[in-house]
Amino acid sequence: MIQKINSLSIIGLGLIGGSFALVVKNKFPDIIIYGVDQNPAHAAKALELNLIDEIKTSDDSKVLGSDLIILAIPVNAIIEILPQLLSNISSNTVVVDTGSTKSSICQAVSHHNNRSQFVAAHPIAGTEYSGPESAFESLFRGKKNLICEFELCNTEAKECANWFFKLVEMDNIFMDAESHDKHLAYVSHLSHISSFMLGLTVLNIEKDEENILNLAGSGFASTVRLAKSSPDMWAPIFQQNKSYLSKALDEYILQLMNFQEQLKSDNSNEIKVLMQKANEIRKVLD
Repeated sequence: MIQKINSLSIIGLGLIGGSFALVVKNKFPDIIIYGVDQNPAHAAKALELNLIDEIKTSDDSKVLGSDLIILAIPVNAIIEILPQLLSNISSNTVVVDTGSTKSSICQAVSHHNNRSQFVAAHPIAGTEYSGPESAFESLFRGKKNLICEFELCNTEAKECANWFFKLVEMDNIFMDAESHDKHLAYVSHLSHISSFMLGLTVLNIEKDEENILNLAGSGFASTVRLAKSSPDMWAPIFQQNKSYLSKALDEYILQLMNFQEQLKSDNSNEIKVLMQKANEIRKVLD
């Protein structure tokens, strides 16, 4: 196992990138952290909050020469910047992404000469909030981290990634990129779409019924919580995973249509059966 790194660059200083920085700052304050963000206000706020030591650009020599570079930006931006980074980084630099889709990202660098210095990761952690002020140190503690195509990484990249994710107290799970995108379409991406569309539905109704939101309880708040997530982050995720996500939506729509049909038919027994079947999700989540 490698010893701690000396320098870290984080590209994207929001919830994920900022929380990574907090962990490193608190556990190894002598590690130099360079921060990169296309939003100057975010970069300035991250510096003000002492999440980073210096503000840089992605093509700065200190960033390209860092021991580790973390990409905590939207997946479309990862695809754009990753090949350029791999072409210009030091031979000892490791690049780790945190994107919620993996197939398109992995394909973008599948034939790159420095592919072995890249680790395709997806920390399963987050909230509906964004920006550097939303960062907190315990975000990753005890959470799962999905790593794809780990067999394509060189020894240094594997050791660096293992060290870093152990540092932030995550448990690694290894899988291929296609399986990742298929499974995440159902257990993550679909739930976000459901929440976004529920929020939109209620907002449309609320135009005519002003008091509807005053009547909303904790059930509504928990169900629609994800609708507060960043569209800038989630729209590219939906687009990149549209194939598997479309299949997930087809099944979801069928379930909704079936429920609606039973409701229209006053078939309360069948509605109860459907809900009892849905209760079996406890076996997975409890």
